[in-house]
Amino acid sequence: MSYWSVSTWSLHRLLGPLRWTVWDDAARTHVTRVQDQPQVHTLLELPSEAARRGYQALEVCHFHFPSTETAYLKELKQSFAAAGIRLDTLLLDYGNLTDADPARREADLSLIRSWIKIASECGARQLRVIAGEAAPSDEEAIRLSAAALSELSVYAAPLGVQVITENFKSLTSTGASCLKLLEEAGRPLPLITDFGNFAGPAKYEELAMTVPHSVSVHVKPIYDEHGIADEAELRLCLEAVDQCGYDGAFVLIYDGPGDMWEGLERVRRLAERLSSRLQHSKVLTISLRMIQYCDVPNTRNVNELT
Repeated sequence: MSYWSVSTWSLHRLLGPLRWTVWDDAARTHVTRVQDQPQVHTLLELPSEAARRGYQALEVCHFHFPSTETAYLKELKQSFAAAGIRLDTLLLDYGNLTDADPARREADLSLIRSWIKIASECGARQLRVIAGEAAPSDEEAIRLSAAALSELSVYAAPLGVQVITENFKSLTSTGASCLKLLEEAGRPLPLITDFGNFAGPAKYEELAMTVPHSVSVHVKPIYDEHGIADEAELRLCLEAVDQCGYDGAFVLIYDGPGDMWEGLERVRRLAERLSSRLQHSKVLTISLRMIQYCDVPNTRNVNELT
């Protein structure tokens, strides 16, 4: 059954410092760069706050973890359990499985494995891994990424974590490259489909290609400078999802100005209204078809009598 979730990116001006993972080429290692942000909620407080606002789950970006020590991760897991909501996905926002440098690629794989363990300890069901930054037409890069994702999936399974990927970054920037990646993986590889990560005239066709393979849909509308969503465009996105029969998490994404909780509430109300209209239209269509179906025999019987 579908439910509302939210990504911590949508609250990044409320959760304190962002801890970005970057590659130090001189030292040939990963380092963390801290970007200061206001803190209204701690990550431990967030599950109860999200539950109070009517969300059933969260997706947490890796740069919002203030600690990855075991004691903290257990405390985070307990905070979700106490709030009665799920930690669906840990979003790892770093890694390039298609990097041309084998040493850096192996370092990224090692980092991803460490985050699989973190996901397991904090109770995340899934770890989102970026497929790669090569061109979507690069078939060798797609094979390389698919092999790495398959290997990571095998590593994660005994830890109770499912590796997933997303139409995020260059390699998976088209519906065709996403499907090719899934084909090459040779094993189940669920997706996140983000409305904002496909573009161009084929956008809605591409959504229809990836949504059937998705466990999460990121509801990221096109916003104006005031943080107001483009209603007509969002309706087209939701129609594409509805036509696929999707029945999973709808994860709200807001990055506009002003209060981020208020921005999320605006887009949730809009998405709920548009979804309700779609369902009403579907019920009306079914009703009309039933009337037409019932009328056909009656017409035939009348013709037989005349």
